[in-house]
Amino acid sequence: MADERLYIIAYDIADSRRWRRVFKTMQGYGEWLQLSVFQCRLARRRRAELETRLRELVKAGEDHVLIIDVGPADRIALAIESIGKSFARVERQATVI
Repeated sequence: MADERLYIIAYDIADSRRWRRVFKTMQGYGEWLQLSVFQCRLARRRRAELETRLRELVKAGEDHVLIIDVGPADRIALAIESIGKSFARVERQATVI
């Protein structure tokens, strides 16, 4: 679909029971890439649905979920959101050699 975006979802869940719940939820939304990382192609509505489900599963202050918006294939605009623990973005800086 033209309105779909590519997302990378990575998570660090402190409790093994919650981790399994998040893993099972993610299997319904995208492709499993490695232990706690999924690639998802989602339209706006499915992305909002996934975020709502993840917010219900994670424990704020203990768990951490990153939603990385890679963007559509023709133009990439990387955006990172954090659910749970806080996340500090790495700022790009010019390096003079």
